[in-house]
Amino acid sequence: MRIALIADSFPPLRTSGAVQLRDLSREFVRQGHALTVLLPSCELTQPWALENLDGVRVLRLKAPRTRDIDYVRRTVGEFAMPFSMLRNLRKSPLTDERWDALVWYSPSIFHGPLVSALKKSSACRSYLIIRDIFPEWALDMGLMGRGLPYRFFAAVARYQYSVADVIGVQSPGNLRYFASWQKQPERQLQVLHNWLQPPEKIRCSIRIDQTPLAGRKVLVYAGNMGVAQGIDVLLDLAERLKLRPNVGLLFVGRGSESARLKVDAQSRQLDNVLFLDEIDPDEIPDLYAQCVAGLVALHPKHKSHNIPGKFLTYMQNGLPVLANINAGNDLAQLIKLERIGQVCESNHVEDLARLCVTLLQQIDGDVDLTNRCKRLFARDFAVKKTVEQIVSAL
Repeated sequence: MRIALIADSFPPLRTSGAVQLRDLSREFVRQGHALTVLLPSCELTQPWALENLDGVRVLRLKAPRTRDIDYVRRTVGEFAMPFSMLRNLRKSPLTDERWDALVWYSPSIFHGPLVSALKKSSACRSYLIIRDIFPEWALDMGLMGRGLPYRFFAAVARYQYSVADVIGVQSPGNLRYFASWQKQPERQLQVLHNWLQPPEKIRCSIRIDQTPLAGRKVLVYAGNMGVAQGIDVLLDLAERLKLRPNVGLLFVGRGSESARLKVDAQSRQLDNVLFLDEIDPDEIPDLYAQCVAGLVALHPKHKSHNIPGKFLTYMQNGLPVLANINAGNDLAQLIKLERIGQVCESNHVEDLARLCVTLLQQIDGDVDLTNRCKRLFARDFAVKKTVEQIVSAL
């Protein structure tokens, strides 16, 4: 099939979404499909730039900036983004290109107008991959009320859903949200698990034995540090673990909350915590080989279900998890059922600290723990199955 994949994250970005989309695009090509990735870029001085990455045709289209700016400018930039991309696509060598199918990735929720235009010109079906149900999660967390901003974002999201023939959500618990959408004829709703392909294994630039955490059993958090993650409770955990000098917490990544969290850790004099910048995704296996467990955090006010990309990287590399997540999240049942770590749904640091001790004991005594993590990844989260599922639906 000739497929266009539309997104706003892709290498050289190092976010979990960029890594996922890189892996997805490589697998489309590996399975014999002709894939073109359409991306916005605020860094271009010309309307478009065409390149080839690992057999994937990548067309970057000039568009407004949407990252590392305030929320108002980001909203304006994202609203204008699909229109800018469409205008500059028509100036590119691919202006007359026609596709057999369109696939797009949300976030962002603003790709609808671009997808709609390309869907009409190509007379093809479309598949929406939803990883965040926005603005619902922001409403749940109290980041916005039901006023004008919420109604605006909800209308944008509804338009995006209306363009899709198939929607893939990341967890069974999210199916309920789209029950009314599915009532329209010929619409298909399915669970599309998150995915990863095996990374290249290169030596990690982080050497824990050369840091203040040397000699400790290290629990690692690798990924975005934003409001949605609710990472403060992990610093509370670190404070409780100060009485256990053989345990440390390592945070690797970036995000809107990372600077504040660093200052908080310093003010608490947490010598068992270390913050480091994000690394190349291919360094992750060697980083995890230096750690004993992975940390997952989701803000307790979430009501939707989320299986973060970092969880997949832990499973892929055989790291059990210590998770602090919203009550009722499908991820909690998965961790318990597969016996791949410990999960706290109360958001109470006392419970989290107790479960952390239990996990450390489990790591020492459960010889099959690492293999269970790897088997779960191979069964549910391999990118080969993801591409086969998308193509079958289209």
